[in-house]
Amino acid sequence: MLASKDGFHQTTLNDSDQQYSQSPDSQPITAMVQGVDSRLENVLSDPKLPRFKRLRTATWIELKILFRLAAPAVFVYMINNFMSLSTRVFAGHLGNLELAAASLGNSGIQLFAYGLMLGMGSAVETLCGQAFGAHKYEMLGIYLQRSMVVLTLTGIPITLIYVLSKPILLLLGEPITVASSAAVFVYGLIPQIFAYAVNFPMQKFLQSQSIVAPSAYITAATLVVHLLLSWLAVYEFGMGLIGASLVLSLSWWIMAIAQFVYILVSGECKQTWTGLSLQAFTGLWEFLKLSSASAVMLCLEIWYFQILVLIAGLLENPELALDSLAVCMAISGLLFMVSVGFNAAASVRVSNELGAGHPKSAAFTVLIVNLVSFIIAVIEAVVVLALRDIISYGFTGGEAVANAVSELCPFLAFTLILNGVQPVLSGVAVGCGWQSFVAYVNVGCYYVVGIPLGCLLGFKFDLGAKGIWSGMIGGTIMQTFILLWVTFRTDWNKEVEIARRRLNKWEDKKIKEPLLQSQ
Repeated sequence: MLASKDGFHQTTLNDSDQQYSQSPDSQPITAMVQGVDSRLENVLSDPKLPRFKRLRTATWIELKILFRLAAPAVFVYMINNFMSLSTRVFAGHLGNLELAAASLGNSGIQLFAYGLMLGMGSAVETLCGQAFGAHKYEMLGIYLQRSMVVLTLTGIPITLIYVLSKPILLLLGEPITVASSAAVFVYGLIPQIFAYAVNFPMQKFLQSQSIVAPSAYITAATLVVHLLLSWLAVYEFGMGLIGASLVLSLSWWIMAIAQFVYILVSGECKQTWTGLSLQAFTGLWEFLKLSSASAVMLCLEIWYFQILVLIAGLLENPELALDSLAVCMAISGLLFMVSVGFNAAASVRVSNELGAGHPKSAAFTVLIVNLVSFIIAVIEAVVVLALRDIISYGFTGGEAVANAVSELCPFLAFTLILNGVQPVLSGVAVGCGWQSFVAYVNVGCYYVVGIPLGCLLGFKFDLGAKGIWSGMIGGTIMQTFILLWVTFRTDWNKEVEIARRRLNKWEDKKIKEPLLQSQ
């Protein structure tokens, strides 16, 4: 990434830009409505600074920006996951059937909508991030509204899937009692679809401006309300599964409304949100194509690991295989949220720097965020290996499961290390607008190589769950190395020009008067 010969061309600095050389703390690092901080680019471009001091100062500047972005993002994604998990816990206390129904509804139906809508929301991440870096602030609000319109329209066919969830689950071979109860749970999640449609674009809209702490506060407060309302609905009012899922939908709407109110009244978005506009209904087809590529990229990754569990159910001893994989997937899923946080940070940083015309900063950001995420992932892997013999007892007390999990822990540890790099590279891809390319890479690596190889090792060579997981790892390794190679070979000056052309294409020639001015 830093080796690109075009990524480090020299630029001439003004005297006013030299103040960074005194101290990296001489100015507060902010990227609000004033724009993207240019000190990192200035440091990397200054031939007067010794190489070591240049890298040390640049690293310090980048780390402060990076952790300020990544930490709240990790918190938000973890809380969102815990909110969904707590709903399944409340359902589980109603009985085993209710737990199975809630788990099936979540994994089989809800996760599909979540991945699709979150992925489509990534289009806002690319466009808003680059527009913010280019100081085209008025376009951020337009992109936000366009995304809301596209995602809301997408929610209509998804609603049909929710309504038909019972026959769909029966067609997949689920028992009628479980399918019927799962359908009841899914019906209560229909309002959540449209909460996704407005929440994810707003979340990306704020992230692109490095406004991340408010979403974390809103999510944490909503979790408290969610737990209280879930307890009332399930136990006090006896609303059962439908009550638990309706509360989850309500909680997502609370987060969406709270974020919208923050955008309107905080003052931090006064330049990027200028009110409702009819321009939100223009260019929808092009926006849908970019959003669809983003969705395919993310969904292919989510479904990849879901298929791992489905294939494991076909093994000779499926119960033990599924139990051990469930434990490992739960651990991997929790720690994966750390990588998702760095994914969001990488996307914001790269898109901002490209939009601002800072090729060296974009390249340096890619290096630092990958390095930091990789180091954290290695620490996670070491901890997992150290606890491999006891880690399953946090989920179940069975000795057979504990032994099976212990055997799978080396595969889990290796997966965690890969997850320290692969999601970050996907975030870089979003920041650059490479979603369509990554979608093709995912299809080839995951579904042409990974899954067939896993089935071959698991069934033909009788390696069981370890064989299936090995094949999956093989596909992930291939995808990671392809993205590493493409990123390493990237001409960041060319990416800056591509970002400029993209913004010119998407920007309306004349910003019309908004329908409703924000106060």
